[in-house]
Amino acid sequence: MRPGGGSRNGSRSMDEQERLQERLTELKSEHRDLDDVINRLIEQRPVDLIQLQRLKKRKLALKDMITKIESLLLPDIIA
Repeated sequence: MRPGGGSRNGSRSMDEQERLQERLTELKSEHRDLDDVINRLIEQRPVDLIQLQRLKKRKLALKDMITKIESLLLPDIIA
């Protein structure tokens, strides 16, 4: 186990939580920006399908990272 680490949010340091929150904000911003770029690219003729595919793949990877960080920031819920 890492020093200062532990399981999930309960023992996560405030600094680590703040860094995760900042990273989450950055990723969400990049995700929104990619949305705008993708929409502008779709409106152009001819559409560059390879670039569009790369942007969508990056957007999906960002969404995965966002989901992972959000799950780290949420406390465990035992149902």
